[in-house]
Amino acid sequence: MASKKAVLFNLWGVVVSPRPAEAFLKFEETHKLPSGFLEKLVTNENSAMQRAERGKLSLSQMIPELDAECVSAASDQKVSLPAGFSVKSLLEELRDSTTVNKHILQTVATLRRQGLLTGVLANQWVDDSGCGDSSGRLLSLLGGHFDVVLQSCRTGLRVPEADLFISALKQLGVPPKQALWLADDEKGVGAAEALGMTAVLVKDLPEALKQVETFTGVQVVTGESYPASCNPEEVSHGYVTVKPDVKLHYVEIGAGPPVMLCHGFPESWYSWRYQIPALADAGFRVVSLDMKGYGQSTAPPDIEEYSQEQICQDLVTFMDIMGIPQVTLVGHDWGGSVVWNMAQCHPERVRAVASLNTPLFPVDPSKDPMDFLKTVPIFNYQLYFQNPGVAEAEMEKDLARTFKIFFHGSGDEDNVPTINTAGVCARGGLFVGLPDEIPRSSILSETALQFYITQFKDKGFRGPLNWYRNVVSNWKWLCSRPRAKLLMPALMVTAGKDPVLLPVFSRGMENMIPNLTRGHIEECGHWTQMERSLSVRSLSHSLSGYSLSGHSLTLCQVSVRSLSVFKTEQLWV
Repeated sequence: MASKKAVLFNLWGVVVSPRPAEAFLKFEETHKLPSGFLEKLVTNENSAMQRAERGKLSLSQMIPELDAECVSAASDQKVSLPAGFSVKSLLEELRDSTTVNKHILQTVATLRRQGLLTGVLANQWVDDSGCGDSSGRLLSLLGGHFDVVLQSCRTGLRVPEADLFISALKQLGVPPKQALWLADDEKGVGAAEALGMTAVLVKDLPEALKQVETFTGVQVVTGESYPASCNPEEVSHGYVTVKPDVKLHYVEIGAGPPVMLCHGFPESWYSWRYQIPALADAGFRVVSLDMKGYGQSTAPPDIEEYSQEQICQDLVTFMDIMGIPQVTLVGHDWGGSVVWNMAQCHPERVRAVASLNTPLFPVDPSKDPMDFLKTVPIFNYQLYFQNPGVAEAEMEKDLARTFKIFFHGSGDEDNVPTINTAGVCARGGLFVGLPDEIPRSSILSETALQFYITQFKDKGFRGPLNWYRNVVSNWKWLCSRPRAKLLMPALMVTAGKDPVLLPVFSRGMENMIPNLTRGHIEECGHWTQMERSLSVRSLSHSLSGYSLSGHSLTLCQVSVRSLSVFKTEQLWV
């Protein structure tokens, strides 16, 4: 059997720009120093920087030694250093100018999804400056995207030394002939080729990625690509007991302002698998819940446990125990109802709120909600869900078929039979009339299908369906609450091909939410997080511009990945 292939990337100049040499050259030009003065100094194998990159010095030790080396070299070469010159300032300029190449991260995500191994090799020092937040974020970002991250300061080996390549390949279990190296310097390319690796000199990124395709057989040069996805085995899981015998399971990743993701029916924390890593990469503490009744969260049998009042109180208790005074809430489907109700009834705990597909429905005390459901044909399925045990039996009969029926994209009409949510009671079932064999939609991988099956095979659908059995109690609770306007920043994203949560239902929301920003994705069905994890970038400029507790927050590329890819300097969450 052929061994796996691996693609290795040089950190500087490929994954991250600019290279230190480029920053040094810019500094020299700005301060009229001789070209190459700094690079010649730091590339001396006995220089403080080289010793720091080999782990012999920490950053705080390197800076004064490198300062002294610069002063000595300037004296020897009769060069005038600028007034107030310091290595610390130079390195701060390098840090502030550093950007991560998102196209490389997307390429890595695509390669790993196709079973290829990836690694990044980095000439770095140990940052003990006390201001190492940016270094920590970068290392966390790399660790979340690559199979192997080798730092020179941890190994004592620098790029492009042969032993560093050999160490990486050994950890990946890949021979040199099955490995590709990407770097933007000829010395590194030559060193890799001398070991028997294939190497690409990265001068033009699209052209370099075409060579990656040739070597791996995986298409990575596309106008649209998948963002990184969560692997359930590679994220942190936790549990919080919110009341006796009731615990909520969650996945947590990242550090920064908290963002809580609330899924809908019949889903899982995993439904946010594309959004979680991108938000974490952008500098947020992401908490994705298994809502009550789902997955590894408790599924109490009592219907009243799933009322919106109780669900919201559970979330408040969850936040208290997690030490989250305020949170940005993002919801979809039933999760959208939860986040709007949290914003209405617990506004002091909500920093901002966003909903995919689910609008904020106004509450009318004069109209019985069950009568309202009867007037909207596409809501007939909710009436079918009211009798405990009936819908459960239909959905639990064949879990694979159930999820193949539910999870389909807006472009699957010709291949995947669609559910008609009208006339369900008369037909005697939601799936009545559909074929026994249902093809799997393009938005649902086999891995994802199997994950959903494992999440429902033990507890079934009783808990999830109980959410629908609190229509009257939810109405009474909301009628009892003050109906003030929601003043926090809010986002409503509608989907043009959602067959149930129609965009028209969101009309008039501005009357209740003065700070509402809208997004619309016309070619999208109900499962927005999954379907629009890859597509056009039509909303990247239309949703922008307000401040939230000192952070400029702008939702970027909603239509590309439905909240999964954000500009790091301007984030709307």
